[in-house]
Amino acid sequence: MTKQRFHYCPGCTHGIIHRLVAEVIDEMEIREDTIGVAPVGCSVLLYNYLDIDMQEAAHGRAPALATGIKRVLPDRMVFTYQGDGDLASIGTAEIIHAAARGENITAVFVNNAIYGMTGGQMAPTTLAGQATTTSKTGRNIQSAGFPIRMSEMLATLDGAAYISRVSIHNPAHVIKAKKALRKAFETQKRGIGFSMVELLSTCPTNWGLKPTEALKWLEENMIPYYPLGEFKIKQEV
Repeated sequence: MTKQRFHYCPGCTHGIIHRLVAEVIDEMEIREDTIGVAPVGCSVLLYNYLDIDMQEAAHGRAPALATGIKRVLPDRMVFTYQGDGDLASIGTAEIIHAAARGENITAVFVNNAIYGMTGGQMAPTTLAGQATTTSKTGRNIQSAGFPIRMSEMLATLDGAAYISRVSIHNPAHVIKAKKALRKAFETQKRGIGFSMVELLSTCPTNWGLKPTEALKWLEENMIPYYPLGEFKIKQEV
C-alpha cells in the first residue's frame, strides 16, 4: 500500500478489500511481478493506493485489457479490480468471455448492489425492492428483471477454475475473504485458469445508512440472495 489517503466515503469497505489484496501480494512475494487493472467506478483511483504496476481500463474492459497483458507477459500475475457496474453491466460480455476462454487471470469483483460513483442508481445486482435513485419505490422485478448472480453464472463455464463469493461484514468473514483471494491468486500462479472472488461490500452513502447499519443490512439482505461459498473449484486447484 502507498501512503495516499483513501478518497472513499466513511464506512465504505473498498479500503478493507484493497488491504486484503495488498497483503496477499506481499505474502506471496509477487509485488514486482504483479500488474493490476483498475476499473471505472468508485475504485477508479486504485492505482494511487497499491504500490505495484497498474493499468487503467475503459469502463467494463478490464478483463480484455488483463487478457492482453497476460498473453504478452505470461509470467506476470495479472488481476482486475471491478465493481458491479463495471463487471456485471457494461463489462458483462468481457468477463463472461474471459472466463469462457479460461484466461489465466484473476478478477476481484466488489458487489455493493448499487452504482456508487455516479449517485446511487440501480445496478444489475440491486436487490428486489431495494430503493435507489432510479428506483425510488424499490426495484420492480416485473419491469427491471432479477438481480444477476455473477458467480453462479460464471461457475457454469468450463474455462473457470476457481469462483467464490465472500463477504466482509465482520472480522471472521474478512479472514475468509483473504483466504479466498489467496486461493484465486494461487490458481493463476499455477496456470490452472480463470479465477474470480466476489466480495459483498457496503455503500453506506448511497444506501442511506450509517456504516454499522450498512454492515448489518448486508448480512441480513445481501447474503440471503447472494449466498457465500465456493461455486467452482477445478480439481487441480
